[in-house]
Amino acid sequence: MTERERKLREDRAKVTHDYRAILDKADEEKRELTSDERDSIARMDTELGDFEIKIQAARKLGDIEGEYRGTDNPPLSAEPEAREQNKDEHRDMVATVLRTFDENRGNDNVRDLARASVGAEKFHRMQSAIFRRYLLDGKGAITQQEARALQLDSDVGGGYLVAPEQFVEQLIQAVDDALYMRQLATKFTVIGAKSLGAPSLDTDPVDASWTGEVTEVTEDNSMALGKRQMIPHPLAKLIKISRDLLRASGRAESIARERISYHLAYPMENGYLNGSGSNQPLGVNTASDYGISTSRDVSTGNTTTSINTDGLIEAKWSIKSNYWGRPGFKWMFHRDALKQIRKLKDGEGQYIWQQGITVDVPDRILETPYLMSELMPNTFTTGLYVGIIGDFAFYWIVDALDMEIQRLDELYALTNQIGLITRAKSDGMPVLEEAFARVTLA
Repeated sequence: MTERERKLREDRAKVTHDYRAILDKADEEKRELTSDERDSIARMDTELGDFEIKIQAARKLGDIEGEYRGTDNPPLSAEPEAREQNKDEHRDMVATVLRTFDENRGNDNVRDLARASVGAEKFHRMQSAIFRRYLLDGKGAITQQEARALQLDSDVGGGYLVAPEQFVEQLIQAVDDALYMRQLATKFTVIGAKSLGAPSLDTDPVDASWTGEVTEVTEDNSMALGKRQMIPHPLAKLIKISRDLLRASGRAESIARERISYHLAYPMENGYLNGSGSNQPLGVNTASDYGISTSRDVSTGNTTTSINTDGLIEAKWSIKSNYWGRPGFKWMFHRDALKQIRKLKDGEGQYIWQQGITVDVPDRILETPYLMSELMPNTFTTGLYVGIIGDFAFYWIVDALDMEIQRLDELYALTNQIGLITRAKSDGMPVLEEAFARVTLA
């Protein structure tokens, strides 16, 4: 834990103490809060919400700084620039890659063969050099053969170019670091818009059974796969970058990756949480027979306008205990829902919201860690979802590696900027509904 995060936690603990002291005093005196007390609680609710956001940001910043601790370079300049190859060597590699690709068309491993024709390291360096020139100067800066060597079998029109796999893999990692769902989910990658298959586990297999030495083994027919195919759907985003920044920094790829990941994060997270499943991910907050059906909605114990302790207990205990200790088992709420939960007590008069004092002991609700997301539902009305608990490893995400990027030169010329239109492809869905429960109002 960094000193910044430790100080934030200490400050939050003081506010929490004062907050609970006001509530406890009113409870002991068996009265409603006074006007001044309500104003104080409202102010501290805002402060506690701000602390949540600041602590999460401090933790992430600490993780990033930890990766580069002991180096003289700041994080943004830590990635070394790939060297441009000798022109003759570069031209020969491009020709070798294209010749190998053309000679092996129809082979399922044609990309791997093309990569192996010059060696993986040289292949990636070659693609990186081509892509960097494209980012700096546009498609006119690369030859038709270089464009083919970058895209290989991807048929992209309209001025788009396919980014190198290394660039896309690093971009995906950057997006993973920014999103809760991608941090917790199980992720797969495919080439193109190919389907991953039908991974939805409609029924979990039964446990193994004891048997005799010569007893015939009975086949288990209980595990069934769902019907929804996981096909990466396109997600388009336009970003603008200063021309001077691209050229002066010597870090065209890193800057593009940082800006793209920032702008992809929000729509991706929204899709994984709230997507309809039609040409987009199927979100955990969307009732569907292909993901989490309404049978996993738990409203017992809640009122029509608020979350209650009994409702949270009902939700957690509706999930089998074998999921509870898994790393991906967490609550997820909007900050408005957490505002209500901070006031709740159990039958023994103990607050169910527990503050984590150290990095090894996260903040918890009913002994379960939680996450706060602005994209979670926060409308408190009859029948609506206001939270979820589950093992998010049973949310599966599939990404396509052939990300398309188009450079726009003229549109933002007056402001000395270029535009980059990015088309990423991703899909996601819950694959085992029994691992989740949605907190629902009565």
